[in-house]
Amino acid sequence: MSEHDFSHISPVFFLQTFILELMHACEQEGEGHCESLIEHIAKSAGQYFEQTYRDEYDRQGELDRENYIDLILALKNRIGGNFSLASVEPGTITVVNSRCPFGEGVTNFPELCRMTSSVFGGIAARNFGYAKVEIRQSIARKHGGCEVCIHTSPDTAADKPGLEYRREDQREDKSEMAALHSRIEERMRTIWWSKPKQHAAKPAPAIIAKSPAMQKVLQQVEIIAPTRATVLISGATGVGKELIARAIHAMSERGHRPFVAINCGAIAESLIESELFGHEKGAFTGAVEVHQGFFERAEGGTLFLDEVDTLSPAAQTRLLRVLQEGEMERVGGKHTLSVDVRIISASNRQLEQHVEQGLFRQDLFYRLNVVRLWIPPLMKRPEDLPHLVQLILKRLNDKYGKNVLSVNREVMSQIRAYTWPGNVRELENTLERSVLFTKGNELTRLELDAKPAATAQDWNAYRQQILADAEQVFLKQTLQTHHGDIKEVASAMGLTTRAVYGKLKKYRMSASEFKKR
Repeated sequence: MSEHDFSHISPVFFLQTFILELMHACEQEGEGHCESLIEHIAKSAGQYFEQTYRDEYDRQGELDRENYIDLILALKNRIGGNFSLASVEPGTITVVNSRCPFGEGVTNFPELCRMTSSVFGGIAARNFGYAKVEIRQSIARKHGGCEVCIHTSPDTAADKPGLEYRREDQREDKSEMAALHSRIEERMRTIWWSKPKQHAAKPAPAIIAKSPAMQKVLQQVEIIAPTRATVLISGATGVGKELIARAIHAMSERGHRPFVAINCGAIAESLIESELFGHEKGAFTGAVEVHQGFFERAEGGTLFLDEVDTLSPAAQTRLLRVLQEGEMERVGGKHTLSVDVRIISASNRQLEQHVEQGLFRQDLFYRLNVVRLWIPPLMKRPEDLPHLVQLILKRLNDKYGKNVLSVNREVMSQIRAYTWPGNVRELENTLERSVLFTKGNELTRLELDAKPAATAQDWNAYRQQILADAEQVFLKQTLQTHHGDIKEVASAMGLTTRAVYGKLKKYRMSASEFKKR
């Protein structure tokens, strides 16, 4: 074999390598390049494959469901996939896959699943008028296989996650999300820079929401921001709970008023009431003058209470009164003060467990938990990683006078493979260490902690996730065994039917999917 003989390289392997290298090169260009590339390739490829299929089999007019299934399976399998039909139900087609056309390297670029979504959805929309593509499982997310549902009716697609496609405008859903993202960030920047003395040394807040999980959060922000409802934000440490609280404030009618953030866990228990509600002169030793607390400073605006679960019993009682009556007294005071403040609280623990253990007032929990917002951990939003890296690098360059423009492929693979228990905050700290030791404009080594110290909190979060995953799998298997009969499922799982319905809602499952046809 000569040194120029490439006959041993299969076309499929060449395609996999080419696409993965192209994806890495594009993500280094920053915001939007990967998405634009995926959309362009998917749109062109889908139209090309559809026309080739029509020419080969002389298909005119709109394809029926049988021809559509033949087309999508054939086009994926011809480029190295292993797709097969799992089920066909009214309004829904489900296909499964055990080998990705992009190879094992797809785990570094889960964004490529959007290419499958766009190809399948685009072809379906052109022929059926509407499609929503739901990727339930994917090799890219290390599920071991793919399960893709193409819903061809808005009725069957209701409440299902996924991207929508329509014959008239296949980019409608994406355009709407991009517009929403821009509106939120513009409002946040406007408010941030309107207070130059307070934020002169800090960059304006920015939200990265390329992943479906974070896009859902932004949609929820848009809905709840204009209301007066109290909001409880939950999520692991470092996911950006305060950032989302700022977004809610910015999108509300209170946006021009103060946003005051307080970490309840960072204030000594003996001082928390004074800090929150203020105190009168002489209220205690050292109280030499009247002190306005955070509630008074946030008047007319929003008060963000992070780590609200650490509040003392006395502070919980005072906070409950503010929420119920809209009034309070300073510590040591005798005069009632009216309060007009919206409360957004946050916790990285399960407050329900604190209530059960008697550590947190149940009535206060109900007052805080009017609207619940969950921020996903970084490992649940891999599509956001390259965009976060670019944003952080830009800020670090400004901070240290560096010119690190990108990371190499090996570093990006490390970033994608790591679990990031400290989430965005840990990613920022790790990149900061790495940038400091980088010479040139490409980061080639990631300064990861060799053995990140595990905490009880990390273990609890991990245990809860494992239990939830196991429960979801068992629930699905039980539904399949009993063909969606809720009473039989409840009996098999030792639950009430109401509890089963609750779990179906929690995991976004429908019993009708498992009934006999």
